[in-house]
Amino acid sequence: MSWKIEFYNKKVESNLRNWPAPLLAKFIWISEIIETFGPADVGMPHVKPMKKGLFEIRVKASTGIGRVLFCLTKNNVIVILNEFIKKSQKTPLAEIELAKKRMAEVKK
Repeated sequence: MSWKIEFYNKKVESNLRNWPAPLLAKFIWISEIIETFGPADVGMPHVKPMKKGLFEIRVKASTGIGRVLFCLTKNNVIVILNEFIKKSQKTPLAEIELAKKRMAEVKK
């Protein structure tokens, strides 16, 4: 069963593509594995379930740490809701709230 990754909007896609090269390369590698096996089979340390249907792709490279928040929809589609480069230990609450809001829109 194959999976497909889509972006919430063009801005999210553009922001992600502007990540530093090592982070972007690692994200692409992880996303290809997810498309092949699905997020549940990839699991930690690359995919972490969060609360209420929200998941994160955990990207770490020499240039920093990035996070990509996503949700699952019907027909094995993964929707990337937002992305950010971490600057603190905890995931910023504003990023989680934005992802939750977008997830509600996607699921309607």
